[in-house]
Amino acid sequence: MRDLTSRPTTHAFNLSAWAVVVTLGFASGDLKGISQSLEASFTRQPPQKRSSQKSSHKSNLPISDSEPPSASSDLPAIYTFKVVKTYPHDKHAFCQGLAFDGKTLFESTGKYGRSSVRRVNLKTGKVEKQLRLDHRLFGEGLTLFKGKVFQLTWKKGLAYVYDAKTLKPLRTFRYRGEGWGLTHDGAHLIISDGSDKLRFLDSDSFTVVRSVRVKDRGRPVRKLNELEFVNGQILANVWHSNRIAIISPKTGKVSGWIDLSGLLRKRLGKEAVLNGIAYKNGRLFVTGKFWPRLFEIELIKKQR
Repeated sequence: MRDLTSRPTTHAFNLSAWAVVVTLGFASGDLKGISQSLEASFTRQPPQKRSSQKSSHKSNLPISDSEPPSASSDLPAIYTFKVVKTYPHDKHAFCQGLAFDGKTLFESTGKYGRSSVRRVNLKTGKVEKQLRLDHRLFGEGLTLFKGKVFQLTWKKGLAYVYDAKTLKPLRTFRYRGEGWGLTHDGAHLIISDGSDKLRFLDSDSFTVVRSVRVKDRGRPVRKLNELEFVNGQILANVWHSNRIAIISPKTGKVSGWIDLSGLLRKRLGKEAVLNGIAYKNGRLFVTGKFWPRLFEIELIKKQR
């Protein structure tokens, strides 16, 4: 989601010829993987005694170890950020999904008539390869899995699968409801639809295996958008906010919040909001819709 200014027409939708052929003739999916750990600590355990020496512990996430954990396990941890490096980003890109393979960025852009899937040079921000979607489709979440790029669309219940090296379309698959964010846990695709629900799809049949409701201390967290699976936890951008939720894929419980307020200092417009999370090899990247910059950040735990 979404563009509040968009008013798509209500006439019957006809898929492109390629999509029709794939939908009728292809068996969906060939994904197989090994589940990653469902519970991974985002910070180290509190030390028994305070010490002036720096800990040798290195977190699996780019999180500073200088702050002790929360005093109460019931309260979600709060993280701020430190900018490690800034990269150029296409200011005309309505970013809907982001992934990183350790060298190259993959991005899904939205808006009717302007939606695309693209390979992007991290250092220069230049688009190396791009495919535009049919003008009747609104590009949404994206994930990179086992050499393939998966891309959702908003209201049509249609997803595309591409070869990651060439962006050659390989197949499509169908899902129910709206498509917002997309990630995977090594075995299942995980989809958000703008509600408080996350759905886990079978990697072969693309049918829903299970779902969880995301809650913060018992209260539903809605408008879940862009997703990224990081060290056994799901990071989920909340639409039209500067916050990213850290979610247990087992229970849907929010264990932490990342506050990115002030990351982009200049207000660019109503829809130029935070949206775009990518992680690989300890490097965390974030950007937004129509943002001219992409940020590599380190997370710092706030002391309560």
